[in-house]
Amino acid sequence: MIRKQDALDYHSGGRPGKLEVVPTKPLVTQRDLSLAYSPGVAEPCLEIAENAERVWDYTARGNLVAVVSNGTAVLGLGNIGPLASKPVMEGKACLFKKFADIDVFDLEVDAPDSARFIETVAALEPTFGGINLEDLKAPECFEIEAGLRARMSIPVFHDDQHGTAIISGAALVNAAEIAGKKLHDLKIVVSGAGASAIACATFYVELGVPLGQITMIDSVGVIYEGRAQGMNRWKARFARKDDGSRTRADALRGADVFLGLSKAGLCTGEMLKTMAPRPLIFALANPDPEISYPDAKAARPDAIVATGRSDFPNQVNNVLGFPYIFRGALDVRAKEINEAMKIAAARSLAALAHEPVPDTVAEAYGVSAFRFGPDYIIPKPFDTRVLWWCAPAVAEAAIQSGAARLPLDIAEYRERLQRRIGGTHQTIMRQIVQRAKNSPKRIVFPDGDNIKVLRACQIVLDEKIAHPILLGDQATLRQRAADLDLDLEGAEILNPSDSPKHAAYAQDYLELRCRKGVTAASAARLMNRRIHFGMMMVKTGDADGLVAGLTAPYPDTIRPALQILGIRPDVRRATGMYMMLFNNGVKFFADATVNIDPDAATLADTAIQVADAARAFEVTPRIAMISFSNFGSAPHPESRKMADAVEIVRKLRPDLEIDGEVQADIAVEPDKLRELFPFTRLTDAANVLIFPSLAAGNAAYKVLSALGGATAIGPILLGVNKPVAVLPRDANVDTIVSMTAYTVSR
Repeated sequence: MIRKQDALDYHSGGRPGKLEVVPTKPLVTQRDLSLAYSPGVAEPCLEIAENAERVWDYTARGNLVAVVSNGTAVLGLGNIGPLASKPVMEGKACLFKKFADIDVFDLEVDAPDSARFIETVAALEPTFGGINLEDLKAPECFEIEAGLRARMSIPVFHDDQHGTAIISGAALVNAAEIAGKKLHDLKIVVSGAGASAIACATFYVELGVPLGQITMIDSVGVIYEGRAQGMNRWKARFARKDDGSRTRADALRGADVFLGLSKAGLCTGEMLKTMAPRPLIFALANPDPEISYPDAKAARPDAIVATGRSDFPNQVNNVLGFPYIFRGALDVRAKEINEAMKIAAARSLAALAHEPVPDTVAEAYGVSAFRFGPDYIIPKPFDTRVLWWCAPAVAEAAIQSGAARLPLDIAEYRERLQRRIGGTHQTIMRQIVQRAKNSPKRIVFPDGDNIKVLRACQIVLDEKIAHPILLGDQATLRQRAADLDLDLEGAEILNPSDSPKHAAYAQDYLELRCRKGVTAASAARLMNRRIHFGMMMVKTGDADGLVAGLTAPYPDTIRPALQILGIRPDVRRATGMYMMLFNNGVKFFADATVNIDPDAATLADTAIQVADAARAFEVTPRIAMISFSNFGSAPHPESRKMADAVEIVRKLRPDLEIDGEVQADIAVEPDKLRELFPFTRLTDAANVLIFPSLAAGNAAYKVLSALGGATAIGPILLGVNKPVAVLPRDANVDTIVSMTAYTVSR
């Protein structure tokens, strides 16, 4: 459930909005400034003035798309104007970047008139490599796209039309195959006659469905020859011969396909019962379809059903199309996105659905597996393979159809795309959250009355990540939650001093620590402390894990964990790990929080623990023992202990890939590593970095978080007998949610 305040906080928190512009070249020295601007910038300007094609070499135009709207048909909100459309356009820009690494400027144009809109956007052609039109009302959207395509020599693509057409077209191809039907035999009924509906029907004809077998229905009724009311030239193409059919019920009798692009409730189970055997039902109205998935399946168990929703099988989602279509078009410097490119995109998506689905994709959606069939007819939006299936297909079609300016080796291009967005950083947090959702556990929060913890627990409850146990005074907690408009139904609230378990926990703690200076009185007193009480809950099995540290120094949280829960018998010491999420992958740093000056044996133990943690997320660990020295270049006790740790790991765990001692920059740059040290046993860039001291590890993760753009997940406490997460004191709500999910998933 998304609450109004959650959405407003998301958009206003930190830097307002969802986008920023980041330089891609150094801007540190006076020389950098001179190269970036005056006088150095004159050189590429003169090159482009001499040969316009050089703009692709010297500027970002080749990876820059404009997302343009006048706000006349925004999502389900209608004509709310260009200013109010800006959050949606920023969101579309984020999807371009996230899924295909395409940069976007969102442009909200105050031009409700088609002619003015066309003039405004066409004048911007020198800036962009492509134009994505968004949320334009029909029928003006048809005029605008056609006008811009005629004027501009870069791709112009109205996603509300063609995106839905391409994705639903892929679904149609596969669903027809599963149902044993041929495209040229399909009788299709389209509910809706707006931009998406007309584009889908047009595209289905391109795929092989005869025009005469498509019946279109608008708010007036069936569109037929001779009808005058509510007609325009785009609808007129789909006017059928008048056979007396006037309603959806009339049209659906004997139909093979129902395509809904209208509004909720326009189709009933009784209507579906009159359709042909094994019908295809694509009810795509958002947010609620023409008929719900359960109702459609109840009426026609033999049907293949798709909707626009993510909570049922076969979601038709435009994000499967536009990022990858533009990626392929940009990379061949296409002059347009033509029908051949659209068909290639649809057929590539249809083909990918036949392929075995990686476990990581299935895990992200909380199922054991996906297999081609009635409940899986198109790929899932978070399947990263779509990039290197769809974009090369589009690029190849552009080359073959003459739309491309630049030839490509398609096989090499596909490999390049896999390197460009490897997918690990996109999937790692989804894996963590989905694992937690698959088996939510009881997690205790000693800082239960903290506002950030309360907000995080609301998300945890809404997303079914865990069963929170909040420690604190009940009246205070409930009043604070009410003040924040939070509904903590499902969370347990306990005050340690009032708990019936207080005396038993105190006695257990006394038995555990009686030879460490603890008396009965001090044990009872410590059980009034929420951190100690929470740890005892975990130790006794009254809770499955603990998330704490937001209001206390790190040692005050980790010390009770080690004293009460203890370390696993198979490890030497507990260790602190950070998962560092980068744009192109994930790396694991240790030890950044626990062991101040570890010896070689402890470092080896740390490396093994972190490597096993990485493998739990299907990341093959490549361990580098970090130092100021490279393979003996600077002999010193600290560098020697890193080399000694390597030998210990190789003896204990010969299955692990490890090398060192090595400097950090060399460890993460495989070309440099192989050039300078061809004997290295690391087969690629290191993704597990073990630092020689807490000071080094702590500084490394903090500098990368603050200045390097990495997202740090942690500190994650490894080696303790039960799952415990120790929050940094500046943790925000999202970090608390992430750490809770990780604690559950362990």
